[in-house]
Amino acid sequence: MTIGLPPYAEILRVSVEIEAGAPPVLVMPFADDVLGRPGFLHGGAISGLLEMAAIAALQHALEAEGANGSDPRIKPVNVTVDFMRGGRDKPTRAAGVVTRLGNRVANVEATAWQDERDKPIAAARMNYLIVRD
Repeated sequence: MTIGLPPYAEILRVSVEIEAGAPPVLVMPFADDVLGRPGFLHGGAISGLLEMAAIAALQHALEAEGANGSDPRIKPVNVTVDFMRGGRDKPTRAAGVVTRLGNRVANVEATAWQDERDKPIAAARMNYLIVRD
């Protein structure tokens, strides 16, 4: 599986964990570059990680559907992020779930967590326009 992440993934030092058949999990280490208030992650870094997790999940779903040999382009329509608790100074993981994949529009939910996946620090809902050639 090929995952095309945006250039700022490198700035955030995001790596990808791939498990066969499952959407990829993105991992962002804690560093001074993602520091918000002392000891906590910046909300922008969390939001960026969530967006990248949603894009990776959508690419995974498009690849699983076959994408008819084309390379569909995806464009964000809107993003809503809910912050649930402060991200601490430890690695943060995020994964997306495609809730609807149509011909032109996709809906994706993504969550970010640190210690336990069922205790997310933030969640996002995103809608994407899919342009198929």
